[in-house]
Amino acid sequence: MSSLRYDPELLKLLSANSAPPPPEPTDVFDLRTSNDAVIQIFADLFPIPKDVEETIFNFTTKDGTCLPIHRLTPPAAKRQTTPQPAIIFIHGGGMVSGSVSLFKPNAKYYAAETGFTIFSVSYRLAPEFAFPTPVEDVYSAVKWLQSHATEHNVDPSRIAICGMSAGGGLAAGVALKARDEGLNPPLAKQVLIYPMLDDRTKVGPENPLSPFLTWTAKRNEIGWNSYLGEDKSNVSPHAAPARATDLSGLPRTFIDVGGLDLFRDEDIAYAGKLAAANVEVEFHLYPGLPHGWDLVARDLPATKKAEQNRVDALRDL
Repeated sequence: MSSLRYDPELLKLLSANSAPPPPEPTDVFDLRTSNDAVIQIFADLFPIPKDVEETIFNFTTKDGTCLPIHRLTPPAAKRQTTPQPAIIFIHGGGMVSGSVSLFKPNAKYYAAETGFTIFSVSYRLAPEFAFPTPVEDVYSAVKWLQSHATEHNVDPSRIAICGMSAGGGLAAGVALKARDEGLNPPLAKQVLIYPMLDDRTKVGPENPLSPFLTWTAKRNEIGWNSYLGEDKSNVSPHAAPARATDLSGLPRTFIDVGGLDLFRDEDIAYAGKLAAANVEVEFHLYPGLPHGWDLVARDLPATKKAEQNRVDALRDL
């Protein structure tokens, strides 16, 4: 018998909301529309720090495309005269949706709370741009920041990469790519917020976890198929980091996930593999919480605890 249940405080919030869950998407474009609409609702409710300054720059990708990167500078970073740590932030959206704009409240929050400048990357989305394009886009952004570190008052040896959901999966893939290609200096840290790591994850309707899922097995399948294509016979670990067999040499890692999240088991397994490879890992599992709970329940005690843990991890550069 399963003992799974919602966090009691989250259950109160859900019980007060009579809105039915959104219908399952029919295809990737339906998923994109649905995802973005839901994220927008909660982004509009997220208190955005007013004193974080935004400046947009451009970087060039491996295939020669020019993409924007948004520099979010808090007051504390403006006051610094010596090179400071910086954070590359990667938005979520299941590989097929989301944007810098939709996740800007989150990025500005982390900038304000850490006092570090954040660079939020506008990467291209599947299915129009499948793997390896999104990983190459983010990796190009990392190299751009390193090469422009002086003008942004950034210490190139103290750059962290942080991502939420699919952004966490991309962050993990970029960290593997950076290790494999000998990025110098290497990334200082990866902060993976309920990351999407494994295309092989399957949860059937009979699974006790299934009734609690907000990011469902169907949505996950559409997202991965759009990103990787139908043939999964030779998937790169840069695309699905859970497939990596060697995690040695990766930067210090922070991972968190809710106990009712589809990504729970793959995230637990990845943390274990990192630890076995003697990579320093901080891992948090929050019972009773589904995917994206922090976006919908900002005042939940568990959300405040999780956000503080994330901020502490990002400050530790």
